[in-house]
Amino acid sequence: MNFNGFLDDGSPGASKLLSDIPYNNNHFSFSAVDTTMLGTTAIAPSHSRPFSSSGLSLGLQTNGEMSRNGEIFESNITRKSSRGEDVESRSESDNAEAVSGDDLDTSDRPLKKKKRYHRHTPKQIQDLESVFKECAHPDEKQRLDLSRRLNLDPRQVKFWFQNRRTQMKTQIERHENALLRQENDKLRAENMSVREAMRNPMCGNCGGPAVIGEISMEEQHLRIENSRLKDELDRVCALTGKFLGRSNGSHHIPDSALVLGVGVGCNVGGGFTLSSPVLPQASPRFEISNATGSGLVATVNRQQPVSVSDFDQRSRYLDLALAAMDELVKMAQTRDPLWVRSSDTGFEVLNQEEYDTSFTRCVGPKPDGFVSEASKEAGTVIINSLALVETLMDSERWAEMFPSMISRTSTTEIISSGMGGSRNGALHLMHAELQLLSPLVPVRQVSFLRFCKQHAEGVWAVVDVSIDSIREGTSSSCRRLPSGCLVQDMANGCSKVTWIEHTEYDENRIHRLYRPLLSCGLAFGAHRWMAALQRQCECLTILMSSTVSPSPNSTPINCNGRKSMLKLAKRMTDNFCGGVCASTLQKWSKLNVGNVDEDVRIMTRKSVNIPGEPPGIILNAATSVWMPVSPRRLFDFLGNERLRSEWDILSNGGPMKEMAHIAKGHDHSNSVSLLRASAINANQSSMLILQETSIDAAGALVVYAPVDIPAMQAVMNGGDSAYVALLPSGFAILPNAQAGTQRCAAEDRGNGNGNGGCMEEGGSLLTVAFQILVNSLPTAKLTVESVETVNNLISCTVQKIKAALHCDST
Repeated sequence: MNFNGFLDDGSPGASKLLSDIPYNNNHFSFSAVDTTMLGTTAIAPSHSRPFSSSGLSLGLQTNGEMSRNGEIFESNITRKSSRGEDVESRSESDNAEAVSGDDLDTSDRPLKKKKRYHRHTPKQIQDLESVFKECAHPDEKQRLDLSRRLNLDPRQVKFWFQNRRTQMKTQIERHENALLRQENDKLRAENMSVREAMRNPMCGNCGGPAVIGEISMEEQHLRIENSRLKDELDRVCALTGKFLGRSNGSHHIPDSALVLGVGVGCNVGGGFTLSSPVLPQASPRFEISNATGSGLVATVNRQQPVSVSDFDQRSRYLDLALAAMDELVKMAQTRDPLWVRSSDTGFEVLNQEEYDTSFTRCVGPKPDGFVSEASKEAGTVIINSLALVETLMDSERWAEMFPSMISRTSTTEIISSGMGGSRNGALHLMHAELQLLSPLVPVRQVSFLRFCKQHAEGVWAVVDVSIDSIREGTSSSCRRLPSGCLVQDMANGCSKVTWIEHTEYDENRIHRLYRPLLSCGLAFGAHRWMAALQRQCECLTILMSSTVSPSPNSTPINCNGRKSMLKLAKRMTDNFCGGVCASTLQKWSKLNVGNVDEDVRIMTRKSVNIPGEPPGIILNAATSVWMPVSPRRLFDFLGNERLRSEWDILSNGGPMKEMAHIAKGHDHSNSVSLLRASAINANQSSMLILQETSIDAAGALVVYAPVDIPAMQAVMNGGDSAYVALLPSGFAILPNAQAGTQRCAAEDRGNGNGNGGCMEEGGSLLTVAFQILVNSLPTAKLTVESVETVNNLISCTVQKIKAALHCDST
């Protein structure tokens, strides 16, 4: 692999050039700040040691071993199901459970005659048990943290949790079976006594045969109970009919309407299941299945009798989900007068008076101080309906589809897994953190139900609705009214998507600069969701294509190198977005400094043994400003490597050259590229900069990070990108809602999924963010000089951009 002769290609001259590169810290002086600001991380010369990237640095950095913890990049839109992963993990754990961590990765060595067994210490078991009580399914990051704290191999932690979950499930099932067996015997005895009493009715007073017409008190109670159970059965059947699309009175009551038995995650006859997740303690489960030839069978799996509150809670979830689905479908199919064209933005917005007249609010009254925002957008997406539905119902894949909009998401509870092996009727309780890339807009914390239903062949609907109104003690600064999308299959694997967003939020928490952007729907509205979906699907389609032609002026990259480079770029962009919005995934601590502008947010955190990051104290600074230029012009300026020297101090005062290019869209601007800065003198090595740029009809991103030359050479040859440590910086660009947006929606539809409309006219909202290593020692104290230096860096960068674009200083 060579970079047009710059990297080692096997020739003596190239080898000498690489050997002349010093393996020490490189510092870059910044005269405008008058402080030594930035540097690069030391390069590991040996292939046996992980690479560390050139990070933005304010202090001395030291060499350090980085833990290797990467994951294979998958560009497919589909991925392994969780069930497949469990099967694979379980098969591995059969042999790996008792093997020590030292023997896990020695499959290529000769087998020993006697296996080495590893027993966890009481302290390790105690810590693992405490974590298991809090979270029975830890993610990869939590497992890595446990392995470091307990001095265990990550696979040992993984297999311990698998075995513990299996053990807990077995104990729960054994205990539940015993209770159900006792209850079944009791009911059978009661049933036999009732049948015997019905065959030979006796008078309760004299003991003789009962006269026709007399009813005992016990029989009267039984009839009352039977009537109550029939009413409850009718209610369940009505809910089942709505899920299955049948009429309420079409159910058939068998001879034994309620059959008690043990149902552990079963799905009889292709029906759907209402269940609770596997927890450390037993939880009630109520299953409904459309059993073939036996009518409706309700199976109760319980440790104790199902409490009225638990059953009512699930019933309220079902009622809320069904009401939200009906509202979403009606809103998507109705046009004027429910939806009107906004004179300010050209988007379809909700007629609030018509909405209040046509619909009954299913989430309760609007809280005081909240404002409403509703929008609608339709478009064509390069994805079929089944793939999109699977993506939306999987929390991890949903976050991957909208990486710059969702900072964190999880599935709290699977109330219904669907029926017939499909997502039809699936109902999940989820939690998400929605973000807008600006420190002036707080992250939206939303807990909601997500319900999926198939309305016809190739026609699906997925709806979200907040649970604040039905869950006690739940309140947030944002509520999600019935929102979601209708998906209809089209030819050539595409689908028509109609997206609806309807939210209520506390406007007082939003900075005045961004309030117009939120109110018109450009921030969290349907227009932005649709634009992000179209761009991401187009990107995945191009990356999966086998006929990708490289840029004529760049170094060709093989398939494995493209995957590794794209994986590294994705991690860089995710870390950038998490730093701008202060995601809970990264534990940032906000700093309150008196001499820093109030619109500049400065945060810090310590990096210790974190894969892909240099160790030490990391400082994050971000701010948002208004720019009197169009978003497209600002994006083209910041993403142009030939103009980079006008604002970037890492360019060494000259233009940069593109060494490698990976296209991620039909627009050349949607790409991942590797740039090289020219050296000022012969004694200074050039620097490589990894950059990702993306733009759609709702916003744009320019994210970059300095990287080491040997590290990127290994990555482009297909090496693991987890060895590369980097700290990202960059820009987020949004259209200004106050000017130039009158023809946004019309022009965007005319351009298909292009980048016209509000990205071509009016002003821009620019967010600038830097992540900088201020000290390579995690135990060091943060100094005021470091904070002031970063603050000056942001101010000077903004001023340089304004000067280059001939903007007013105000």
